[in-house]
Amino acid sequence: MASTSHRSVDHLVLPVVDLATARLRLSALGFAVAPEARHPFGTENACVYFTDSTYLEPLAIADLKLYRQSALNGNPFVQRDAAYRFRQGEDGLSAVVLTSEDSEADEALFQDKAIAAGSLRFSRPYRDADGLEGMASFSLAFAADLRAPDLFFFTCQRTAPLAVPGELLSHPNGVTGMAEIILAEVRPMDFEPFVHSASFSHDVTLHPHGVCFSTGTATISVCEHGYAETMLGLAPASGERGLVARGIVFDITDLAACDNLLDANGVNHHAGDGLIIVPPAPGQGVTFAFREA
Repeated sequence: MASTSHRSVDHLVLPVVDLATARLRLSALGFAVAPEARHPFGTENACVYFTDSTYLEPLAIADLKLYRQSALNGNPFVQRDAAYRFRQGEDGLSAVVLTSEDSEADEALFQDKAIAAGSLRFSRPYRDADGLEGMASFSLAFAADLRAPDLFFFTCQRTAPLAVPGELLSHPNGVTGMAEIILAEVRPMDFEPFVHSASFSHDVTLHPHGVCFSTGTATISVCEHGYAETMLGLAPASGERGLVARGIVFDITDLAACDNLLDANGVNHHAGDGLIIVPPAPGQGVTFAFREA
């Protein structure tokens, strides 16, 4: 029987054009970025880790031949990354990832809910900031809705946990973790059953503009595009149907200090209802917003 225990957001997958561009942008935003690490199926990342145990995974293509072959071999992670890049371009937010203690049980639950989209198990080497090498192992179970080709979910079970050096958890911008992930759709309640099942949330709040799913870390919000656009100062959406990611809200320790850092680094940003809002740019595929926790 699949476990329906309360989960936490583990990380977000953010396709990027290349890791050099992502590192430059994320560093300008005041994030400490980990060294590059390669997957055995042609992709690579340079993650941003937070003290609340969440992280960002900027994802680039490292080996195009291996990447294409992995997709042909049925690797769901690569297939969905390739589909995202084909439809949305090289920068964005393609996946919300939840913690797991048993990915096989998660896959069974996803099958019961008719949202299963495959599974994947792999190991990859990593190198910390001091040059020390280790091996990280993962077991993933994917969930997807055919009506939403530009966003998917999966659970991530670490069978050999990754050790994150302390210096990678301390960010000049003062970010301690993710507060909220903003997803949007023309009719958000059409996707309430899918996100409810995929997120394992036991705490669901309805509001006039959508629905929020609490997790052990960040809240997953599914709202109307207009609500997201007002909150984050976004340009109007195209009106196309399908669930998409519009932004991430981060918790920080000092709003004024973050504002000064962004000014000093020449990062375009503006204020909005207790937030500092940074529009997308190369290496940052969705709007980032910072709030004082």
